[in-house]
Amino acid sequence: MANVEEIQCGSMLFRQEDLQEMSGVNVGSGYVEVMCGCTSHRYGDAIAKLRVFPNGNLEITCECTPGCDEDKLTPAAFEKHSGRETAKKWKNNVWVIIGGEKVPLSKTVLLKYYNEALKKCNRSNRSQGVKVFHRDEFVGCIECGKERRFRLRSRDECLIHHNAMADLNWKCSDFPYDKITCETEEERGSRKVYRGCTRSPTCKGCTSCVCFGCELCRFSDCTCQTCVDFTNNVKA
Repeated sequence: MANVEEIQCGSMLFRQEDLQEMSGVNVGSGYVEVMCGCTSHRYGDAIAKLRVFPNGNLEITCECTPGCDEDKLTPAAFEKHSGRETAKKWKNNVWVIIGGEKVPLSKTVLLKYYNEALKKCNRSNRSQGVKVFHRDEFVGCIECGKERRFRLRSRDECLIHHNAMADLNWKCSDFPYDKITCETEEERGSRKVYRGCTRSPTCKGCTSCVCFGCELCRFSDCTCQTCVDFTNNVKA
């Protein structure tokens, strides 16, 4: 349970009454940290620490085992790491302890800044008359060469694809949405041509479905050159 004085002296991202029943609260400089977890029917509870930042970023440091060194995970990545069978629903699958009970993130105040950042991004795009759309993309496995489809309809999905592209050793077993191996069949070529473009189902890439950088698919806390250049241009 949170220490009330600690919350009062912290950065006050949230009201003290919203946090004082939560387990593992630690108020730092510019973030709030709480204990969180995700339950797998096969592996049980994976325990971790969630940090909430005012810019909407969510970072999880996993503590599922004493030797686990997974940190700065997105909630979606933590959900996959925990072995959760029904992935892609991290807002409901990742939980915190409030008053001794497991409560999904979606039913807490902890997503306040995440949701605000998402709305801000959407408002910015609408004010510019831009309807941001990202077509499906494929990432190839380093071991078998098979390409796996990634949807890019949300910021979380864009981040998962972004991280997969940055991983030079990405393989089929790293696929975040389903438990697959290199033995799993690849999509047929006739199916791959359908990438989700709203203008043409079999579009090979146009201004309607190819994004060259937006707040949905670029990340201010990423150090890759693409994200750094985008962030610098936005600030300029």
